[in-house]
Amino acid sequence: MSRFVQDLSKAMSQDGASQFQEVIRQELELSVKKELEKILITAPSHEFEHTKKDLDGFRKLFHRFLQEKGPSVDWGKIQRPPEDSIQPYEKIKARGLPDNISSVLNKLVVVKLNGGLGTSMGCKGPKSLIGVRNENTFLDLTVQQIEHLNKTYNTDVPLVLMNSFNTDEDTKKILQKYSHCRVKIYTFNQSRYPRINKESLLPVAKDVSYSGENTEAWYPPGHGDIYASFYNSGLLDTFIGEGKEYIFVSNIDNLGATVDLYILNHLMNPPNGKPCEFVMEVTNKTRADVKGGTLTQYEGKLRLVEIAQVPKAHVDEFKSVSKFKIFNTNNLWISLAAVKRLQEQNAIDMEIIVNPKTLDGGLNVIQLETAVGAAIKSFENSLGINVPRSRFLPVKTTSDLLLVMSNLYSLNAGSLTMSEKREFPTVPLVKLGSSFTKVQDYLRRFESIPDMLELDHLTVSGDVTFGKNVSLKGTVIIIANHGDRIDIPPGAVLENKIVSGNLRILDH
Repeated sequence: MSRFVQDLSKAMSQDGASQFQEVIRQELELSVKKELEKILITAPSHEFEHTKKDLDGFRKLFHRFLQEKGPSVDWGKIQRPPEDSIQPYEKIKARGLPDNISSVLNKLVVVKLNGGLGTSMGCKGPKSLIGVRNENTFLDLTVQQIEHLNKTYNTDVPLVLMNSFNTDEDTKKILQKYSHCRVKIYTFNQSRYPRINKESLLPVAKDVSYSGENTEAWYPPGHGDIYASFYNSGLLDTFIGEGKEYIFVSNIDNLGATVDLYILNHLMNPPNGKPCEFVMEVTNKTRADVKGGTLTQYEGKLRLVEIAQVPKAHVDEFKSVSKFKIFNTNNLWISLAAVKRLQEQNAIDMEIIVNPKTLDGGLNVIQLETAVGAAIKSFENSLGINVPRSRFLPVKTTSDLLLVMSNLYSLNAGSLTMSEKREFPTVPLVKLGSSFTKVQDYLRRFESIPDMLELDHLTVSGDVTFGKNVSLKGTVIIIANHGDRIDIPPGAVLENKIVSGNLRILDH
């Protein structure tokens, strides 16, 4: 057989395989479409339009999911971002503030991502309602911060909460307590998408309800959903109509994400006259942040690359602190007009994150998600700003909670700042064991929060309790072996100590 015929038959068989895949793909899309139609019919009339928007959004995402295969970045095209595309915060701050701070603030809307539950910390209901400092919840602190701004500068900065169907009802109940605060609070819901069976790729849900056996059939599709949901809610147009220009978006559990007047001024008065449509706050990586998404230059644009998108062979290189020095804090400043334009052009491009889950009954499902920062490449004149670590203070675990409850931080008008009494600006490394995972267990084990001003590193494992007025300094490691219990006595000062077994105190 001639070489030409061999090549031709090979090409035809490859072509045949890809045609076959295309047919399978089309059939699958048709099956999903029929399933979604069956679900939509079950929607009550007052929910019909909203449900239809959600299911249409899911169909678009599912269509893209079927088109994309394998890691979504070509590693060979990834480059370090050009110097001027990530500005040091000091340079932004050096420009100072304008005389008319009020008029600049009046163009801002603060959006907090409030879709998460407190389950990972053993709490029911929205995570934002967990007490983090002097009985104040994440939501209390956020409202206090914005009220302080509005009172100080006589402005009207509104707060918008992006809830999920998991958090909406409980959050709305609690909002009544802020009716006398000088902050207008708005809410909108992110979409509700159906989880799909990992084998068949068909929706698990049989109807629109999300109670009973359908509880686990639905999920909120990640914070990348903010663009479509904010637009669909009508709030985007309302704020543009009121003359607002930028949203400051951040996670409600990041206690460092306060409104920064210097960054806002940079956006409102760009030094080169070219308006910047998207700012991502990044900060320097430490060994603890190796999994965080990083900003790169990709095909001439700034692009956020997450660990899930990296080919396996390059994961270690991605985690390297020397090559990729910064990571995304998820504090983002985004132009409202640009969101409207891109949303109407259907031009916001975010990579799909495939998140596998196992339901309580053992069924394997996948949920398709997107991340808000991934849209950076769709905006014009985007910028990274390398901010101090203090703007990234997330509370994901009780170890984080111990830090923010301690005397390492002082609280002023809803904002936490590192205590001036701490001699160096780094945050101690704290690792509390599984006995401390749930907030109620954690609170039971500390009679009062220890003095941690001089602490570098704390590891606690096993059945350990702390008496009142304990002081921890340097490196402290406390390990109660299985069956043992260690009670740190009231007033104890542990400096560079290892405490183990039967409360022997050894020099470290």
